[in-house]
Amino acid sequence: MSTKATSTRRRKAAAPALPPDPDGRRRAVIEAVQPQIDGGRFPICRVEGEGVTVRADAFGDGHDVVRVQLLDRPAGGRWSVTEMTPLVNDAWTGEFRVGGVGEHEYTLRAWVDHFATWLRGLGKKVDAGVDVSLELREGALLLRDAADRADGTDRDVLTALAKGLDGPGPAEERAAAALDGTAAAVASRYPDLSLATELDRPLRVRVDRERARFSSWYELFPRSWSPTEGAHGTLADVADQLDYVAGLGFNVVYLPPIHPIGASHRKGRNNAVEAEPGDEGSPWAIGAADGGHDAVHASLGTREDLRALCDAARGKGMEIALDLALQCSPDHPWVTEHPDWFIQRPDGSIQYAENPPKKYQDIYPINFETDDWQALWRAIHAVVVGWIGDGVRIFRVDNPHTKPFAFWEWLIRVVQEAHPDVLFLAEAFTRPKVMKRLAKLGFSQSYTYFAWRNTRYELTEYFTELTRTEQHEYFRPNVWPNTPDILTEHLQHGGRPAFISRAVLAGTLAASYGIYGPAFELCEGAAREHGSEEYLDSEKYEIRRRDRDDPRSIAWLIRRVNEARNTHPALQTNATLRFHGSDNDRLLVYSKTDPAGGDTVLCVVNVDPYNTAAGWTHLDLGALGLGDEPFQVHDVLGGARYLWQGPYNYVELDPHVLPAHLFVIRHRARTENDFDYYL
Repeated sequence: MSTKATSTRRRKAAAPALPPDPDGRRRAVIEAVQPQIDGGRFPICRVEGEGVTVRADAFGDGHDVVRVQLLDRPAGGRWSVTEMTPLVNDAWTGEFRVGGVGEHEYTLRAWVDHFATWLRGLGKKVDAGVDVSLELREGALLLRDAADRADGTDRDVLTALAKGLDGPGPAEERAAAALDGTAAAVASRYPDLSLATELDRPLRVRVDRERARFSSWYELFPRSWSPTEGAHGTLADVADQLDYVAGLGFNVVYLPPIHPIGASHRKGRNNAVEAEPGDEGSPWAIGAADGGHDAVHASLGTREDLRALCDAARGKGMEIALDLALQCSPDHPWVTEHPDWFIQRPDGSIQYAENPPKKYQDIYPINFETDDWQALWRAIHAVVVGWIGDGVRIFRVDNPHTKPFAFWEWLIRVVQEAHPDVLFLAEAFTRPKVMKRLAKLGFSQSYTYFAWRNTRYELTEYFTELTRTEQHEYFRPNVWPNTPDILTEHLQHGGRPAFISRAVLAGTLAASYGIYGPAFELCEGAAREHGSEEYLDSEKYEIRRRDRDDPRSIAWLIRRVNEARNTHPALQTNATLRFHGSDNDRLLVYSKTDPAGGDTVLCVVNVDPYNTAAGWTHLDLGALGLGDEPFQVHDVLGGARYLWQGPYNYVELDPHVLPAHLFVIRHRARTENDFDYYL
């Protein structure tokens, strides 16, 4: 063997670098924290006063006692501390409640509790008859350390306890004093956190006002609401007729774009390429010589009229929601002032909107990849803030999935920093992951695929996904059976029974829903052509004044659904939706309960608009808070009352009479005189 080889083998290896003290001495581990979205990249969402239940795995090496705490605070405020409760297999749970509107934070910390470990070991040794003299001296040292961290009378109590452990007298008596619970109770308030493990960064909660969770929307075109046949309706006309919408029980009135409408390439009735004289055009072709996104169409009124409408709505317990459609007509002032905000084609023309074979020559998409993107963003922000100044606090955003994610994250953040009560609804009927991303970025509510989910299986699977998976932590569904763009095949062919069942489903499956009216309450189901979801004589292109007193109207049914929603807290949440069984797959059975207790509703809907469905329910009595006792169900739609008992109860629903039951469950109770009655 060569000398060189031997020398190399004997050379002392360099010492490896160590982590900075005290990181290497942290023995507790925190894993699998829920809820958190994408590792904490996005906040979960709640409304003011709601609870957040946190679960996590936390443990340490060996057998020492580990403690875990949940900390929460309004962003930048003072932390509140909650002891988490151990479950099984090193799982822990805890809960806190968020405060007012704004951002909230939460985190966890875990550590090895040496005093609790010592106390547990002391008890075992005492039970085993082992001499604990030395252990008592160790406990005294731990109590003196805790006393150094305490103040007031607690410091005196801990000092006295330490002295007692170190003092004279039989070890058994001193040990009994340590084990009587006083030492543990006081010392636990002053743990040694120097080696505690915490999350790398706090997790966030976006706290919105209550309307973000529970809302009932009514969409209308103001130009169709003139009391005079043939006249163009105004915002003032809508204000004069708010009692109709309020009487139906809605709390949000949503207006499609109210801005000037372009004349160039204006669409005619039924989306005709050429407009005839007098055709009003599409409100989504925004912008004309008299203004763009910051102006009101002259035929509708003025911004002062909008402010008056907002005030009138608030006086009736409602709000006005405006459409935020980021697109322009060829006549929009931005087209001439900022041509670089649009896509220029090789022939010098500007790219109009297309969805082949459809062409929208009256609309120019905005180019968010423009080099002048910062000025564009600021201009849009100024538009939103301007309408907020006029009293608008809710925006329904048209096609947000066709604009950059980064833009929405920025816009919603800066708007809500100054106006935390403002809400945004994402109208994005697109790919699931895109819809979810928009919700994560800050949209308060999101449109859904509800309109196209019709069978019991489809509805059960979809709403289970919305309410029983991680998605419910950030995605608040707002379900619509129809919109000016969507007249589903189900509504086209299902007739009045389909409209009634969809109204009940929308209003009870989700805490937020909306309808496009009066088309919906009048059960309008005529499509422009076979295979199309476009309305015949669509209100998007013309004024459609309707007779809301038409005997075909199902306004009475919508009113009862909304009365139930406004009366029963169970229908104002998505958290407690549970599906039950039935031996007939055309009967959808589901329930909701008030998280605060005391209110339970049970719905049975025939999802077949053509045929009577009959069968037996298979109720989960535990989910309904019921036992074996009889209970009464009161149908607030039809008025009938039934006495049921157990999980199996007969139901028969004729869609041409009433295709749904909306039951309020009334639990049986007893008076002091042992007289049975129903609450």
